[in-house]
Parts: sequence; structure tokens; C-alpha cells
Amino acid sequence: MVAVRVRLRVRATSSGREVASSALVNSGFEAETPQLLVPRSLAATLGLWPPPPEAQLVDVGTAGGPVRNYLVPGAAEALIEVSDRIVGPVRCDVMISSLEYEILISDRLGGEFGIVILDLRGRWRFSDEDKVRETEAPQYWF
Repeated sequence: MVAVRVRLRVRATSSGREVASSALVNSGFEAETPQLLVPRSLAATLGLWPPPPEAQLVDVGTAGGPVRNYLVPGAAEALIEVSDRIVGPVRCDVMISSLEYEILISDRLGGEFGIVILDLRGRWRFSDEDKVRETEAPQYWF
């Protein structure tokens, strides 16, 4: 299965810890603010697990039913790195998931980056260009 994934660099604002990973652009991840959903193991790598005091436990609707995740407001800066340019950084909230194994980019964060999905089989571009880009390979955080 192919989807749109981009090369993302994420830096936790509180710890300064940083990781590079592919991230799934998920237009079904609707959010009111720019958000990244990160697996709990990645949250630990970034210094966001256990959840910091400012984290809020929130109920989230998913295709599999409701789940409870921690949301840490303004916890990260993210940027997209491709071969010929860097877009960002964009300040974003971090949602920590105990179920997901991949980083997900919310609709709002994807819009902030200017991501335009051309084909659900992995072709995309930035809104200010005509260059067609190909998806990145998935990266899982177990």
C-alpha cells in the first residue's frame, strides 16, 4: 500500500531533542491546530513521555472508535526536508498515541506546510511549485 509520506524533522521545544523520520500525511486526521500524532516510543525519545504537566488527556474519535491520547500544546517544531529545499519550521501540538506506530501529520499541519496531494498512490507537491514529488518509505516507531 502506498500513501503520501514526507521526510520530517521534529524538535521538541522543551528538551531540544530532535528526530528525523518519514511521516504520513493524513487528511482524515482533522485538527483545529497544527498537530503531529506520534507513537509513545517516539514521544519518549523526544522527552515527551511520560507526559509533561501541560499535557491534556483528550478523547479522540477514530475509525476504530474513541481513544484517549495525551495532547501537549506547542510541544514541537517540525520541518519538511526534501532534496532541494526545507519548508518550516512550523510550531505544532503533539498528540501521543499508544496505538499508532507511525507519525501522522494532521490536515491543519499539512496545510501549514503547503502539501498538495496529487495522487493517493504517493505523488504530491508543495503549493508554491509545479514539481511532482514521490512518497517516502514508511518508518515505524515500535
